[in-house]
Amino acid sequence: MAKLITILNGPNLNLLGQRQPEIYGRETLDDVARMCAEVGRALGLDSDLRQSNHEGVLVDWIHEARATSAGIIINAGALTHTSVALFDALNTFEGPVLEVHISNIHKREAFRHHSYISPRADGVIVGFGVEGYALAMRRMGTLVG
Repeated sequence: MAKLITILNGPNLNLLGQRQPEIYGRETLDDVARMCAEVGRALGLDSDLRQSNHEGVLVDWIHEARATSAGIIINAGALTHTSVALFDALNTFEGPVLEVHISNIHKREAFRHHSYISPRADGVIVGFGVEGYALAMRRMGTLVG
């Protein structure tokens, strides 16, 4: 049976492909889900990609992943820079956590340079566009394999 990787996306990522395509590209979150499923299949992994604009929903999904998932990939969007709650929830998860950002947050506004997720993450992928999700899935294949 394939191991499940939960892929969580925070606020505004539902608008991927529409919002600031010069920064985030033209691919949609559905495109990302298909890409992750394809990469996962090749590695013997299943993926469950979810998005919410609500911090508490993301916390609940992290708690759920404790019982269902081998690993978590998270792009918390703006909550990356503000959410101690997500950091605390991720600390309850025993498997690997990978943090993904589509844009290079270190070339953007100063407030985006700090991440509450990174201290818990086993790796951070920044600035590779949506390809960062595929890279994260490949890394998960190594970490949970």
